Amino acid sequence: MSSTIQEFVANQPIYDQRRRYLHKALRAIGFRLCNVDVTGLENIPSSGPTILMINHITFIDPIVFTAVIPNRYVISMAKAEAYESWFIRGIINLWGNFIINRGEVDRKALGNAIELLKSGQLLLIAPEGHRHPEGLGEPKEGVAYIAQKANAVIVPAAIMGAQDWNQRLKSFHKAYARVAFGRPFRFKLPADERLSKPVRATMMQEAMYQIAQLIPEQYASQRGLFSDLSQATTRYLDLL
Repeated sequence: MSSTIQEFVANQPIYDQRRRYLHKALRAIGFRLCNVDVTGLENIPSSGPTILMINHITFIDPIVFTAVIPNRYVISMAKAEAYESWFIRGIINLWGNFIINRGEVDRKALGNAIELLKSGQLLLIAPEGHRHPEGLGEPKEGVAYIAQKANAVIVPAAIMGAQDWNQRLKSFHKAYARVAFGRPFRFKLPADERLSKPVRATMMQEAMYQIAQLIPEQYASQRGLFSDLSQATTRYLDLL
């Protein structure tokens, strides 16, 4: 990645040239190894600042989302520990993902995300900040902050059924994943309120229910803390 976010944003056309070939290769190889059922692709805006807000269960989730979206390139926020692997580091640098430090408020990463979104990119974010195989957990407030500052559209997305991908491939069976993209929305802030910490927390609670609603009864355990869909509200959501 370039040394400054300004350079990184300016170099996006160069990254897009690489992504074009990498994306074709990923789809060609990936769909030979994995059967994917996809619904809701029409909910992804064709351009403009967009956050893909996902449930994160397995290592391959960002890879699957990157592969199944045919008309836009997904930029992921990769954990700093991933840089310890020379192979993963090479992929991150080639594709043009960027690093975030987990377990702390990484203001540089938040600023990077905002600038990338303002330049019209599609950014993938797991709102809990890490994999959550037991189901949806408590989200961080960063997505609400980033989305408001960048005036980004949020597309909730859920992946299901991929937990055993490694075992299936080892037994020479195709892996499987089911992917759903939900109705896009923007966060809205009533005129008499400010973007305080409690407001951001409520925004994220409402956003998490948008993911939970995409998870069918067959995978209901993956709704986690947001299993009771009757509790879903939309006070701070502008559904598009």
